[in-house]
Amino acid sequence: MELGLDMLKTFTAPSLLPTDTGSAKRLTSFAHGGGCGCKVEPAQLKRLLEGVPRRSAHPDLLVGVEHSDDAAVLRLNEHQAIVFTNDFQTPLVDDPYIYGLAAAANALSDVYAMGGVPLMATAIAGFPVNDVHHERLADIMRGGVDACKAVGIPLAGGHTIDNPQPIFGLAVVGEVHPNKIKTNAGARIGDRIILTKAIGIGVLASALRAELLTVEGYGALVDAITQINTPGAWLGKLEDVHALTDITGFGLGGHLVEMAEGASVTMRVNSAVIPTLPGTVDFTREGVVPGGAYRNMEAYRHQLSFGGWDLDLQLLFTDPETNGGLLVTVSPAAVDPILTRLHAEGFADSLVIGEVVAATDHAVEFI
Repeated sequence: MELGLDMLKTFTAPSLLPTDTGSAKRLTSFAHGGGCGCKVEPAQLKRLLEGVPRRSAHPDLLVGVEHSDDAAVLRLNEHQAIVFTNDFQTPLVDDPYIYGLAAAANALSDVYAMGGVPLMATAIAGFPVNDVHHERLADIMRGGVDACKAVGIPLAGGHTIDNPQPIFGLAVVGEVHPNKIKTNAGARIGDRIILTKAIGIGVLASALRAELLTVEGYGALVDAITQINTPGAWLGKLEDVHALTDITGFGLGGHLVEMAEGASVTMRVNSAVIPTLPGTVDFTREGVVPGGAYRNMEAYRHQLSFGGWDLDLQLLFTDPETNGGLLVTVSPAAVDPILTRLHAEGFADSLVIGEVVAATDHAVEFI
């Protein structure tokens, strides 16, 4: 695993802000929304799923759609369970290789967010094949292959269609012990909340689209969206880790809401310590914010309390992330060793952002 991460780092240090690579249109110009910002907004998704049963009668389905978890889990026997996810997205960046790498990293992270380990993947792809040069399509696929190589698994085929918007991602099969599954609904009162990556991915992507992003800002964006959440595999084995999820299209606030409602608790967060990617605060104050942040804020406004927090920055908390960090709730005694290991594995921004308290009038309190 460590060799895989070292290899991945060699792919995530761009020296120049990329421009269009031969097509008459930027890759992002084909998409209505970029990365996980293309997700159906939470309120509309809830309406779409109203007729879908929230639980399955299958005795071995250990995790389904009950709490909007990152992946499904099916028990094979008393020692093995299969973790399965599929995740695809529209382009967040114009560089086709980085797009493929980030989309694959985002899908792989769903397995790690359940405490599992990926075993294999297949590709999910759709492209406007007559409008994008075939070399660029090959570069997207190459990014997906390299992300899988980085974590030591094969990308073993897939399915591709002609589609007006570029979409790319993976269906991933992983493995976890049935007694070591970590869901987003296991938080306990008194737990500390750890966040492993800085937020602001959607804001930087919006700045990139508006051609406002610097070389340094682009490097920070690429590093964030291509860093795979591999620590989930060992976090899943720890008894002191009670709940685990990753931050994607619903933003930090939205995924904290899911954790709070799943455990019938409140997540109390210290806004002042939340790490942000370089430039995101200034961009947010200037209104360079993805539309998904506004949609998420509207969807979760009754569940979030900001306690007078800076109005200009509240949208950062609902910024749609693509392959954002892990959210982990842990026993207080386990915080220091977990943070030490996270920092050693390259998750330098990892820190405690709050605690789990008894349920109040709001699912999440930003103080």
